[in-house]
Parts: sequence; structure tokens; C-alpha cells
Amino acid sequence: MVIGLNEELKIIERFHGHIGPYAVIGFRMGKIANEKLGNNPFNKKAQVWTSKEPPMSCVIDGIQMSSGCTIGKGNLTIFSGNLPKALFSNNDGKQIEIHLRESIKNEIDTNVTEQNIISYSEKLFQLPDAELFEIR
Repeated sequence: MVIGLNEELKIIERFHGHIGPYAVIGFRMGKIANEKLGNNPFNKKAQVWTSKEPPMSCVIDGIQMSSGCTIGKGNLTIFSGNLPKALFSNNDGKQIEIHLRESIKNEIDTNVTEQNIISYSEKLFQLPDAELFEIR
């Protein structure tokens, strides 16, 4: 386990197996959904568009960890897509759509290497929501 990471990054690492940018992105998406729709994982569902292949599919693990929406619970559905996006809704009819900014995806795909994956992921984890996502 990597030393010096904050507790949420340690949770990502334990669940996912390593710290990576797409797992961090998914984790952040789920946190936003919880802030807007509540923390009860039985009162919400997630529809996620992403590649079904790593590394982009790692967004799914991040969403499961933070939102509580899981494949096993049946409240997470995955669709094929080229740019990570998630639509969260709750039983009260509220919803929020979160898109990763294409510029951030391009930056991840171009700049992340085995040597900088942890430091890059830590940087992403600390960026404001508005820099990472379009939120509707």
C-alpha cells in the first residue's frame, strides 16, 4: 500500500488494487452524486457510459466505492461510451448527469505513465469539480 495518501485514496487503492486516474474520476463522480442526491445507496441508481476495457473502465470501480451503486445491488448499469459519463437518479425523481471533460480525458490518455500514475491521480483527486466535469 502506498504511504502518505489521504484516507479516500487509500480506500480506492484497497478496493481497486492501485491508484489510477479513472478510478479517482469515478470516485469523484460518486461523491458528487451523494452530495446532490443523498448517501443512501438503496435510494439511487447510476447509469455509466465508459469503455468496457481498462484503464477507462476503472471509472466503474470508483463509482461503486463512493456512490454505493453497485453491479451486485442491481442499481448500476454500464453502457459503452468513449468519454466517461454518469447519470445518477434517486427515488424522489432528482437526477444529476456528470461528464468527464474531454480535455481531462485527453490529458490522462496522453500524459499518464507507470512512473507518474500515482502523483497524477493525486493531482486529479485535488482538482475542483468544475475543472474535471461538466455537471447538469
